[in-house]
Amino acid sequence: MVMALARFNMVDPNATPESMSERYRAMLEIADLADEHGFYGITLEEHHGADNNWSPSPMLTAGMVLARTTQLTCTLSALLLPLHDPIRVAEDLAVIDLVSQGRLNVILGLGYRPEEYHLLGKDWDNRGRLFDQSIETLLAAWSGEPFVYRGETVQVTPVPFTQPRPLVMLGGSSKIACRRAARFGLPISLAANLPELEEYYYARCAEYGTEGFIMMPSATTAMLWCSEDPDRSWAQLGHHFLHEAETYRQWQTPDIRSAVHSQAQSADELREEEIYQILTPEQMLERSRNPTTGGVLTLHPLVGGMPVAEAMTCMTLFVDQVIPHLG
Repeated sequence: MVMALARFNMVDPNATPESMSERYRAMLEIADLADEHGFYGITLEEHHGADNNWSPSPMLTAGMVLARTTQLTCTLSALLLPLHDPIRVAEDLAVIDLVSQGRLNVILGLGYRPEEYHLLGKDWDNRGRLFDQSIETLLAAWSGEPFVYRGETVQVTPVPFTQPRPLVMLGGSSKIACRRAARFGLPISLAANLPELEEYYYARCAEYGTEGFIMMPSATTAMLWCSEDPDRSWAQLGHHFLHEAETYRQWQTPDIRSAVHSQAQSADELREEEIYQILTPEQMLERSRNPTTGGVLTLHPLVGGMPVAEAMTCMTLFVDQVIPHLG
């Protein structure tokens, strides 16, 4: 079984209000196509204060997508929990889970950009403790039972559709993240293919008396784009892929491990890395049969400010010539 996913982060470094409106509306149209043609789900992201308009509102976006689709799952990858009021997060995610009848998945992230903490008035130096407190509050809130919050007994309603809670994972790529997930009895979603952390995570679960599971991208994870002529597409559109790769490189410190961390300085170098791949429909199907990919095709149609018309062409080609032939 092959799963098709679509990734959205709404990046547009040259945006106007009109073009961003068009981009968000196109995202919803692509989500409709994904729902209609059997995609497993979409992923959404969160960053703040980015000069390229990287999506700051994944919960709101998830609500819009899930309210108009019937089959798609929606994964927040990741929701930067310490930047939010955890009570409000519990309420908002519960409502989205109710509307979608359980099609919401959430990866909780700590974040790695100090400027985001400063922008939203959060204490960067105290981020680990803030993350722990927010996780505790979120899980207690979803119980529907009274609990003590900031010295007062409170109760949060409504409870989620999914019981005892929506699928919540912790994101990360370190032993610290594994320990935190095990301590809370939550699964962990690794940001890179790091099999050496698998044994460590399960050992910590045994230590804390909790149960969980681990998810990680395959060693050949790639962001995909569909084209009848990849050479032409790289020549004409490669700068959009490079923009996203360069943004990640500027944000991430050397200790951060990610499946999409690029060192490329040009579109040609980026193509050689194969982190971003432009493939024909035939090449997409060949990739889908490769066991090293983990049975996942992740389409990134609006990557890096990609013109909406080009994104729609990519998506249409994929659903017409790839989806019908997937197992």
